[in-house]
Amino acid sequence: MHAHFFDHVYHPHSHDAYSFGITEAGAQRFSCRGGAHTSGAGMVMAFNPDDPHDGRAAADLGYKYRIVHIGPDVVREVLADMAGGRAVMPLFPEPALSDPVLRGALLRLHTALVGDAEPLVRDERLTAAVTAMVARCTARPPRARVPGRERPARLAARQARALLEEAYAEKVTAEALAEAAGCSRFALYRAFRAEYGMSPSDWQRLVRLRRARGLLAAGTPAADTAVTVGFTDQSHFHRWFVRCFGVTPGLYQRAGRS
Repeated sequence: MHAHFFDHVYHPHSHDAYSFGITEAGAQRFSCRGGAHTSGAGMVMAFNPDDPHDGRAAADLGYKYRIVHIGPDVVREVLADMAGGRAVMPLFPEPALSDPVLRGALLRLHTALVGDAEPLVRDERLTAAVTAMVARCTARPPRARVPGRERPARLAARQARALLEEAYAEKVTAEALAEAAGCSRFALYRAFRAEYGMSPSDWQRLVRLRRARGLLAAGTPAADTAVTVGFTDQSHFHRWFVRCFGVTPGLYQRAGRS
């Protein structure tokens, strides 16, 4: 996406991909990982998969930026190819960066993706962008999860998340969620926010929006998509899609066809 926003405010959300916003003009203020950050012209916003964040203008002229989303499977495939075998997935320790090399690599990738660049050029620029990512990231292996040894609060949050992802289109009650998690409603709410940075209801809505993107990309009309993923009506779906992704469902669908 390439956009210039003045008044748009992003509701707290996350992406199931590595997401990079390159600020070209103005400044954007956002919250992420418990802190407040600002990305000015020439800076990069780097979000790991499932990093909750929001966003709004931090200057009178708003902010103009490009954003690129790179799926974890794509990053894993490129890193494995570079390493000649299995590679550890990178993580960004800071969400706002001043890094001309990374910014340049991402801008060249974005230009290739939105333009009519040849597939070979796109692949080469993707590899260059992932290489720049690794140079700026910390590579940390995922923590081993031993059944029965997780902290009760974290386990409760993950059990609730599993239910929300399975029944994302249904009207899940707080009682049902607490029962699945094996704790009180208050304890679950607190544990869920601590683990995922948002409330269970925000997470369920986000899962619905993610599923909706897949349906839109497959050509499903927006009205049918809204009902299928659990929104009350198309206007409700439209409003939240814009608040979290910055574009309308129709524009997203048309962009996928181009």
